[in-house]
Amino acid sequence: MAEPLLRCTDVGVRFGGLQALAGVDLSALPGEITAVIGPNGAGKTTLINAISGMVQAQRGTFRLGADDITFAPAHERSRLGLVRTFQNLEIFSNMTVLENVMTGCHARLRVPAWASLLRTRASRAMEKTIRDEALEVLDFVGLFELAKYQAKDLPFGKQRLLELARALGARPRLLLLDEPAAGLNMSETQVLADLILAVREHFRLGIVLVEHDMDLVMRISDQVMVLCFGQVISRGTPAQVQRDPEVIAAYLGDDED
Repeated sequence: MAEPLLRCTDVGVRFGGLQALAGVDLSALPGEITAVIGPNGAGKTTLINAISGMVQAQRGTFRLGADDITFAPAHERSRLGLVRTFQNLEIFSNMTVLENVMTGCHARLRVPAWASLLRTRASRAMEKTIRDEALEVLDFVGLFELAKYQAKDLPFGKQRLLELARALGARPRLLLLDEPAAGLNMSETQVLADLILAVREHFRLGIVLVEHDMDLVMRISDQVMVLCFGQVISRGTPAQVQRDPEVIAAYLGDDED
């Protein structure tokens, strides 16, 4: 069995008197999609924030491959290949589609500021590399023909794909997707599901997915973990979780989640 790409152990997060996460363990394998589900307030986004370094866990450890990232800041985790998207759409509206993806590539292929200002041969070569890689990613997600469009002019469903494309531009080892289907209609969700599966197969990276759309989760996930009030109440394959009486009663049938 492959070694986990991500290993979170005994994670605890408290906000004042609220215990948001208590003793949570999570592992994600390379080439697999691990979904985290549960009702509103269960701690799903808090877990994603703790993994990405946006929230400091008071307890527990985080490992990305061989790297201990427990005390690493968010930018260092990103540099090591841990990249996330957000529930609330995060794109640069006044940039073109291509420029948005290039920002993801720039985060990985850093060029000294002085070299960019002086337009050195090395900086021009790097800029071409970044542009070419960004165009490849846009082609992969189906946005190549829209490369010169302003991001703000894209339909919302396309903007969701653009956010994913920008994350892929950073060449992640582990991709954290926080409710990527939020605001999408059924047709757009189908496109997104197919794309996430294609990302898994093409890039062979690990994916941790937080999502409310249970049809999407059960269709594309390899493993599912269920949170309730900050604690894990169930984990297993989609089929196993679907058969868990507690999950059936409390979560899969919860229309408000």
